[in-house]
Amino acid sequence: MRLTKVMQETHSTLDDALQVVLVRTTHPGNIGAAARAMKTMGLHKLTLVEPNGFPSAEATSRASGADDVLAAANVCETLDQALSEATLVMGTSARLRSIPMPQLNPRQAIARAQQELTGGGRVALLFGQERSGLTNDEIGRCHALINIPSNPDYSSLNLGAAVQVICYEWAMCGGGKARPAEPKSEQDEIPATADMMEGFYQHLEQTLLAIEFLDPKQPVALMQRLRRLYGRARPTKSEIDILRGILAKTLKGSSNGQR
Repeated sequence: MRLTKVMQETHSTLDDALQVVLVRTTHPGNIGAAARAMKTMGLHKLTLVEPNGFPSAEATSRASGADDVLAAANVCETLDQALSEATLVMGTSARLRSIPMPQLNPRQAIARAQQELTGGGRVALLFGQERSGLTNDEIGRCHALINIPSNPDYSSLNLGAAVQVICYEWAMCGGGKARPAEPKSEQDEIPATADMMEGFYQHLEQTLLAIEFLDPKQPVALMQRLRRLYGRARPTKSEIDILRGILAKTLKGSSNGQR
């Protein structure tokens, strides 16, 4: 089947700022299937976190001509490395979580991704391990979950098929035809990257422990809720600088008070 110009090999600025991230993929063939799904819909930026058995002849075979996507794939040892430049992270999941967070269908998710991209941000779409999906910690790195509607009596979806559904929505909404607009004011400033947010969360936890607000025996539950809070707020880079300045002063005051 021949593809339209939108879905061919020329990559736009928006395409470059949208990455598909496969986390701890077990079967190399699924990596190839994902690469094929991406290329048929005009996407090319693939990131692999701790893949099993890659590179692989099976991955190349299943890619069916999307060898360039595989060859250019960024292989990372940690999710932190994969998400370091992302300003919006959305993960696919079929499971509901005890701590509420935004849940979008694929069409809504791609609409939100395009909004982020046209504002100059960078988007990561996370897909978890085939058997168990994304872990709670990996979900905690996301701003929203993407849930693909399926048969409630048989909701199991192959990894390659899940990637195809999301990438199809990208192509249907015009893909990378639009070009990002330059920020016009301070209100349009790009949100902090995932790397900056992780640094902030570590600083926040350190400070809350120092002032004895956080129970060192049970820090996880509160920190998860604070992650959700700041994830919804989407602070900008300059706002994170302000917040970390406050934390630094708080830590200094706490240290002085203990002398």
